[in-house]
Parts: sequence; structure tokens; C-alpha cells
Amino acid sequence: MSALPWLDPDYLWFPPAEEALEEPDGLLALGGDLAPERLLHAYRNGIFPWFSDEQPILWWSPDPRCVIFPGQVHVSRSLRRTLNQKLFTITLDQAFRRVIHLCGSTRVEGTWITNEMEQAYVELHRQGHAHSVEAWNNRGELVGGLYGLALGRCFFAESMFSLETNASKVILVHLSSQLARWNYRVIDCQVESRHLLRMGARTIPRSDFLTILRDNVDQSPKPHLWQLDWHWQPPEGKRS
Repeated sequence: MSALPWLDPDYLWFPPAEEALEEPDGLLALGGDLAPERLLHAYRNGIFPWFSDEQPILWWSPDPRCVIFPGQVHVSRSLRRTLNQKLFTITLDQAFRRVIHLCGSTRVEGTWITNEMEQAYVELHRQGHAHSVEAWNNRGELVGGLYGLALGRCFFAESMFSLETNASKVILVHLSSQLARWNYRVIDCQVESRHLLRMGARTIPRSDFLTILRDNVDQSPKPHLWQLDWHWQPPEGKRS
């Protein structure tokens, strides 16, 4: 880590994402701060923070990058049955602070969502850059959520939680389809996982991801407060 650049909190700058280390994959820089201007600048350039309480702020840009293209989430037969049962009500931007808090507090293996991180993204939500997706069960309880940033026609998914089976999958189906309706080009998932790959995520070279960002982060964004205008309907002939 000693060879990596330390960022000056008073100077808004990042090294190019292409200069990130191969091992650990994507580590680019240390230090700086989590001010909204720096976070937005980072995401625009394919960089994100990821660190724990005992570490300095670490900035990453892995290669390859895990993404989902809006509208291309894989809906398995079992997930289709769950969607048809309408076990969850999905909303947008109704409980951002609770979602980000639960994304951190419900992780049994620990979390990178420090109090500093939580407050930074709550401020981005207040400014209209960060958004949440919520899943409520039929008793009106919040049982799933996802939060991330939207810049232009790109959405950067940060974290999700699920307290009931399939809640996070239903959230992802609705988010992907809604972003497709809004002509978004990519959902950044940062690092691959088996769960995401089963849901239709894929890995692409970092260079391709940066090209997508350059072409789309300056496009006209959606309104400050998001509202869902897409809801799951069983495909014709598959109303089980």
C-alpha cells in the first residue's frame, strides 16, 4: 500500500482508474474524504470507496467489472412464482436511511458501511444523487432493500439486504426493469458474486465499463425523487 497515492482532502483528484493494482485487484488510492463532491467525482470515473473502520479510506476500480444491463435480470421459474404471488410491495426512495442502515447492520460477516459512509450517502440522497429500493411484506414491514447512486444514465449499486427469502431478488427484478424503462445503460455491481451471476450479471473489461460511463454519466438524469412506474406482470401463458 505504501506505493499508492495518498489523496489530499483539500484537492479533488484521483489517479486514472487504469493505474489500479492487479493485486489486490483494483486498489487505486488511499485517503481523501467522503465529501459529496469527491464521491461523485469518483463514481464518474469508475472508482468507489470500500474500507473498514480500522483502515484509511480505500478507493477501488477492479478489472474486470461486474455489471447488469438494465432489463436483463434472469427470472428463474421459482423466482417467477414468487413474483406472481406478490409477496412484496416494492417502492423507491421511501426509506433510504433505514435501508442503508440495515444493509450494514444485518451483515453477519461485518460491514464496510461505517457510520462515516452511512452519513455520506444519506447526504447524497438528500441532494438527489443516491436512491433506495424497498421491499415490504404484506404486514407492512421493511424486509429488503438496496441503495446506490445514479449519475446520468448509470446506476451504481452499493449494497442490499434481505430479511425474507427472495426479497432482494424481487427488488433486483423491479430495479432492472424500471431502469430499462428510463433508458439507463448499466447497473454497476462492482465485484462479481455467484448470487449476482445467477441473476444475470456479467463481467466486462474495466476499459469497456469506463467507455459506458464516458458515454452516459452526463445524460439527463431522472427526477430528484424516484417513483416506480413498472410492476411485475406474469408473461402471457405463464400465469401460474
